[in-house]
Amino acid sequence: MGSYFPDSPSRQPQPAAVDPGPVPEILPPDGAYMPPRQTVRRPRPMWAVAPATYLLVGINCLVFLFMTFRGVSLFAPTPAQLMYFGANHAGLVLIYGEWWRIVTAMFVHVGIIHLATNMWCLWNLGLLAEPMLGSAGLLAAYILSGAAGNLLSTCYNWFRPIHDGASGSYFPVGAGASGAVFGIAGVLIILLKSPRLPVPPVELSKLRKSVIYFAAINFIIGISSWVPGFGVKIDNMAHLGGFACGLLFAAPLVPRMGSPRRLFLVRRRVAVVTVVAVLVLFGFFLAQLPG
Repeated sequence: MGSYFPDSPSRQPQPAAVDPGPVPEILPPDGAYMPPRQTVRRPRPMWAVAPATYLLVGINCLVFLFMTFRGVSLFAPTPAQLMYFGANHAGLVLIYGEWWRIVTAMFVHVGIIHLATNMWCLWNLGLLAEPMLGSAGLLAAYILSGAAGNLLSTCYNWFRPIHDGASGSYFPVGAGASGAVFGIAGVLIILLKSPRLPVPPVELSKLRKSVIYFAAINFIIGISSWVPGFGVKIDNMAHLGGFACGLLFAAPLVPRMGSPRRLFLVRRRVAVVTVVAVLVLFGFFLAQLPG
């Protein structure tokens, strides 16, 4: 039962509030109508929409600027200069244990043209992939795909070194973000197939075909580099390894759109753990090669 308290002056019934009726519009002195104020939302800057994409592009550009500041050629760095700043090399990785090159090599570029083309592709694909993967997901896809490409390149170069009649055989130097870029392309090819994306099916199909054409054309160009006299040497194994890693990374994320955020985060963790496990096992296999 509730307790009873006698009324006091402060607890006397108060008169009911009187409805004043509709409030007339207030007009300015000249009688012109003034619409109600509306809150104007400022558009988000582009970097805030895809911060991971801009972060990766920025890191690659800063590394290149630092290299040129230290005297590296703007257009034609030497193999020794590239290796000094972290490029990939099968001998240094497998014989001397410099495994950190598997990661650093994806931020080192062979001249400004190489940097510009890779950053243009990374920027376009990153802006498309980051809203679907999240910033952490894009960073993971870039690092893991780049590492996968460099590991496969290391394995291929170990078994297939370059033979020179004058100086015997040697391992080529690998550098660039293209393996990671191919990984993001692989992710997009899988995720853009999802019918839950809030994009008209026709436009979605066009986007996916564009990414497929990008990958196919670059693979063809890469294979052409094996032709004697082509001039430009392209690390096809890095492209292939990165692309395969991107497909593997995206597989647990389908469908991304329409899923609860908690479920998506669990799927993304599964993708990262799965790819890391595969790369660790592959790295362990490579570590046994030199004997």
